[in-house]
Amino acid sequence: MHVALGGTFDPIHDGHRALFERAFELGDVTVGLTSDELAPATRNVDRYVRPFEERKRDLEAELAGFAEEYDREFAVRRLDEPTGIATEPGFDALVVSPETESGAEEVNRIRRDRGLDPLRVSIVDHVQAEDGERISSTRIVRGEIDEHGALTPEREGRPPAQGSESVTD
Repeated sequence: MHVALGGTFDPIHDGHRALFERAFELGDVTVGLTSDELAPATRNVDRYVRPFEERKRDLEAELAGFAEEYDREFAVRRLDEPTGIATEPGFDALVVSPETESGAEEVNRIRRDRGLDPLRVSIVDHVQAEDGERISSTRIVRGEIDEHGALTPEREGRPPAQGSESVTD
Protein backbone atom coordinates (compact mmCIF):
# COMPACT_ATOMS: atom_id res chain seq x y z
CA MET A 1 0.00 0.00 0.00
CA HIS A 2 1.23 3.51 -0.79
CA VAL A 3 0.25 6.20 1.71
CA ALA A 4 0.20 9.98 1.31
CA LEU A 5 0.14 12.71 3.91
CA GLY A 6 0.99 16.36 3.84
CA GLY A 7 1.79 19.35 5.97
CA THR A 8 4.20 22.11 6.90
CA PHE A 9 5.84 20.25 9.81
CA ASP A 10 7.48 23.24 11.47
CA PRO A 11 8.38 22.31 14.07
CA ILE A 12 7.79 18.55 14.15
CA HIS A 13 6.01 17.40 17.30
CA ASP A 14 4.35 14.34 18.82
CA GLY A 15 1.10 15.02 16.94
CA HIS A 16 3.02 14.76 13.68
CA ARG A 17 4.76 11.65 14.93
CA ALA A 18 1.35 10.03 15.49
CA LEU A 19 0.50 10.77 11.83
CA PHE A 20 3.83 9.36 10.65
CA GLU A 21 3.43 6.22 12.73
CA ARG A 22 -0.04 5.54 11.33
CA ALA A 23 1.18 6.12 7.78
CA PHE A 24 4.10 3.69 8.17
CA GLU A 25 1.80 1.11 9.77
CA LEU A 26 -0.22 1.17 6.53
CA GLY A 27 2.58 1.09 3.95
CA ASP A 28 5.28 3.00 2.11
CA VAL A 29 4.91 6.73 2.65
CA THR A 30 5.14 9.86 0.52
CA VAL A 31 4.94 13.12 2.43
CA GLY A 32 3.93 16.30 0.66
CA LEU A 33 5.79 19.13 2.37
CA THR A 34 4.31 22.57 1.79
CA SER A 35 6.42 24.86 -0.37
CA ASP A 36 7.60 28.21 0.95
CA GLU A 37 4.78 29.82 -1.04
CA LEU A 38 2.03 27.47 0.16
CA ALA A 39 3.04 27.26 3.83
CA PRO A 40 1.74 30.72 4.87
CA ALA A 41 -1.53 30.16 2.99
CA THR A 42 -2.26 27.00 4.98
CA ARG A 43 -1.67 28.56 8.42
CA ASN A 44 -4.53 29.66 10.65
CA VAL A 45 -2.07 31.91 12.48
CA ASP A 46 0.36 34.32 10.83
CA ARG A 47 3.76 33.10 12.01
CA TYR A 48 7.26 32.56 10.76
CA VAL A 49 7.78 29.22 8.98
CA ARG A 50 11.32 28.02 8.33
CA PRO A 51 12.44 27.61 4.70
CA PHE A 52 11.47 24.48 2.78
CA GLU A 53 14.99 23.00 2.66
CA GLU A 54 15.39 23.24 6.46
CA ARG A 55 11.98 21.67 7.06
CA LYS A 56 12.70 18.95 4.51
CA ARG A 57 16.02 18.06 6.15
CA ASP A 58 14.39 17.73 9.58
CA LEU A 59 11.43 15.81 8.19
CA GLU A 60 13.61 13.30 6.36
CA ALA A 61 15.63 12.71 9.53
CA GLU A 62 12.41 12.10 11.48
CA LEU A 63 10.90 9.80 8.85
CA ALA A 64 14.07 7.70 8.56
CA GLY A 65 13.52 6.25 12.03
CA PHE A 66 9.93 5.24 11.26
CA ALA A 67 10.96 3.75 7.91
CA GLU A 68 13.60 1.63 9.60
CA GLU A 69 11.25 0.53 12.39
CA TYR A 70 8.49 -0.50 9.97
CA ASP A 71 10.80 -1.67 7.15
CA ARG A 72 9.17 0.77 4.71
CA GLU A 73 10.25 3.23 2.05
CA PHE A 74 9.52 6.96 2.13
CA ALA A 75 9.85 10.05 -0.03
CA VAL A 76 9.35 13.75 0.63
CA ARG A 77 7.94 15.86 -2.20
CA ARG A 78 7.23 19.56 -2.49
CA LEU A 79 3.57 20.45 -2.09
CA ASP A 80 2.47 23.46 -4.15
CA GLU A 81 -1.30 23.18 -3.72
CA PRO A 82 -3.41 22.07 -0.74
CA THR A 83 -4.72 18.87 -2.36
CA GLY A 84 -1.23 18.17 -3.65
CA ILE A 85 0.21 14.78 -4.39
CA ALA A 86 -2.76 12.74 -3.11
CA THR A 87 -4.75 13.52 -6.26
CA GLU A 88 -2.16 11.69 -8.37
CA PRO A 89 -2.40 8.01 -9.35
CA GLY A 90 -0.39 5.52 -7.32
CA PHE A 91 -1.71 6.21 -3.83
CA ASP A 92 -4.02 3.96 -1.85
CA ALA A 93 -4.47 5.79 1.45
CA LEU A 94 -4.30 9.25 2.96
CA VAL A 95 -3.50 9.97 6.61
CA VAL A 96 -4.98 13.17 8.04
CA SER A 97 -5.69 14.91 11.33
CA PRO A 98 -9.27 15.81 12.34
CA GLU A 99 -8.98 19.39 11.06
CA THR A 100 -7.83 18.24 7.61
CA GLU A 101 -10.55 15.61 7.12
CA SER A 102 -12.46 17.98 4.81
CA GLY A 103 -9.32 18.24 2.67
CA ALA A 104 -9.34 14.45 2.34
CA GLU A 105 -12.94 14.62 1.10
CA GLU A 106 -11.84 17.20 -1.51
CA VAL A 107 -8.93 14.96 -2.57
CA ASN A 108 -11.32 12.05 -3.13
CA ARG A 109 -13.72 14.26 -5.10
CA ILE A 110 -10.86 15.32 -7.39
CA ARG A 111 -9.71 11.72 -7.74
CA ARG A 112 -13.21 10.59 -8.74
CA ASP A 113 -13.42 13.44 -11.28
CA ARG A 114 -10.13 12.19 -12.75
CA GLY A 115 -11.34 8.60 -12.93
CA LEU A 116 -9.18 7.46 -10.01
CA ASP A 117 -10.28 5.31 -7.10
CA PRO A 118 -10.86 7.24 -3.87
CA LEU A 119 -8.23 6.90 -1.17
CA ARG A 120 -8.76 5.08 2.09
CA VAL A 121 -8.72 7.89 4.67
CA SER A 122 -7.19 7.29 8.09
CA ILE A 123 -7.92 10.03 10.64
CA VAL A 124 -5.43 10.27 13.50
CA ASP A 125 -6.64 11.99 16.67
CA HIS A 126 -4.79 14.95 18.11
CA VAL A 127 -2.15 14.35 20.75
CA GLN A 128 -2.81 16.23 23.97
CA ALA A 129 -0.31 18.44 25.78
CA GLU A 130 -0.01 18.18 29.55
CA ASP A 131 -2.54 21.02 29.94
CA GLY A 132 -5.20 19.01 28.05
CA GLU A 133 -5.06 21.18 24.93
CA ARG A 134 -3.78 19.74 21.68
CA ILE A 135 -0.14 19.88 20.73
CA SER A 136 0.37 22.21 17.78
CA SER A 137 3.31 23.80 16.02
CA THR A 138 1.79 27.21 16.71
CA ARG A 139 1.79 26.58 20.48
CA ILE A 140 5.41 25.42 20.28
CA VAL A 141 6.42 28.47 18.22
CA ARG A 142 4.70 30.74 20.74
CA GLY A 143 6.76 29.16 23.52
CA GLU A 144 3.77 27.63 25.38
CA ILE A 145 4.83 23.97 25.07
CA ASP A 146 7.66 21.81 23.76
CA GLU A 147 7.44 19.21 20.98
CA HIS A 148 6.14 16.61 23.47
CA GLY A 149 3.46 18.85 24.98
CA ALA A 150 5.23 19.78 28.22
CA LEU A 151 4.43 23.32 29.38
CA THR A 152 7.32 25.76 28.93
CA PRO A 153 6.22 29.04 30.57
CA GLU A 154 9.78 30.41 30.78
CA ARG A 155 10.56 29.87 27.10
CA GLU A 156 10.32 32.60 24.48
CA GLY A 157 8.68 31.80 21.17
CA ARG A 158 9.61 32.75 17.61
CA PRO A 159 8.80 36.22 16.38
CA PRO A 160 5.74 36.61 14.13
CA ALA A 161 6.04 36.40 10.37
CA GLN A 162 7.89 39.28 8.75
CA GLY A 163 5.69 42.29 8.20
CA SER A 164 3.24 41.11 10.84
CA GLU A 165 2.55 43.24 13.89
CA SER A 166 1.01 40.52 16.06
CA VAL A 167 0.08 36.87 16.20
CA THR A 168 -3.58 35.98 16.51
CA ASP A 169 -5.60 32.80 16.33
